Amino acid sequence: MPRPKRAARKRQLTELYVRKVKPEKSAFLVWDGKQHGLALQVQPTGAKAWKAIYSFHGRPRWLHIGKASAISLSDARTLAAEVMLAVAKGKDPAAEKKAERGAGTFAELAARYVEEYAKSHNKSWQQGAHLVERHALPRWGKLQAATIARSDIKALMRQIAAPILANQVLAAVSAIFTWAVREEILLANPCKLVARNPVKSRERVLSESEVPKFWTAFGDSVQGRALKALLLLGQRPGEIAHWRREHIVDGWWEMPGKPVPELRWPGTKNGESHRVWVPRPVRSIIDSDETKGFVFGERGRPVPGLDAVMRTICKQLGVEPVRPHDLRRSHGTTLTGLGFGRDIMNRIQNHKEGGIASVYDRHGYAEEMQRVMEAVANKIMALVEGRPSNVVQMGARR
Repeated sequence: MPRPKRAARKRQLTELYVRKVKPEKSAFLVWDGKQHGLALQVQPTGAKAWKAIYSFHGRPRWLHIGKASAISLSDARTLAAEVMLAVAKGKDPAAEKKAERGAGTFAELAARYVEEYAKSHNKSWQQGAHLVERHALPRWGKLQAATIARSDIKALMRQIAAPILANQVLAAVSAIFTWAVREEILLANPCKLVARNPVKSRERVLSESEVPKFWTAFGDSVQGRALKALLLLGQRPGEIAHWRREHIVDGWWEMPGKPVPELRWPGTKNGESHRVWVPRPVRSIIDSDETKGFVFGERGRPVPGLDAVMRTICKQLGVEPVRPHDLRRSHGTTLTGLGFGRDIMNRIQNHKEGGIASVYDRHGYAEEMQRVMEAVANKIMALVEGRPSNVVQMGARR
């Protein structure tokens, strides 16, 4: 039903008039002559309601104040005055109220973000969803998303003792609000201008004396074998966790750059297809007659809990914290320590520095990559077994 034009009727409203005014065949407005922007809307059914009507960016906006039977004329004028003051400050009260209704609870908004955006656009969506589920939903799950303020974000950050973890939670929550603003579900992201915790840059690698201690601590659990492979291969922890037997071809691990949903393969971090040689020690860890499925999976799922296992091991050994990614860094340090150049390290670890990963002929470097991967694995296993390494330090093609 089209709304009546603004110039319909205008008078100094009174409580008596509001009670006595009769309905007509179509809805109509009666503008208050005392409070600018306030109008009484009368429906053909006889229902009467207060409306605050204003212009925002040249377009008319209608804000429902409430039923005339429930809100007095004086209160309606007060509420309309507050609306007009907000408009004068550059706000759009009608849009804000609509956003509050449309966003629903934070739990509902977070679920929409995952289903409508994250799963198809963010390969690391599961990590973000886990952080939100563990830290944000217990506090905000039942709150209306539009009511969450910057002070709530800061309170959540203070509650999380680990600075890096708090920063990760902030990023995960901010991603939800940023999407909601872009989709016009919310008007603002309360995470904006919330400062991240300062953290020190860390370059943790295993020392030669630590390698055998960690190797023993890894044990033979599925997580332990995955961490051993991570140290020997130098690939990203997420790729190790999702490693598929279907991608092992003639001794090479061939990773599709793009996601393969039917195999639950998330794709590589930089979206580039990658090919790395699987050295002998790794083949002994993953030796199996199976040709399909996750190399280190459990019940048809990628291996979970690598970070948790590393934290437990570090506590047991009483050493400075080591993350799964530090095992990848340790592999790279071992590689360069043997005299091989950064170019071959970038190719092996699929770094995209200076366009290297996107232009080299991966098969053209096959012999060199195979030799380097075997040499690094031999060096690591020599440390594990307490024997001299038979690898001669030398420079590779640079």
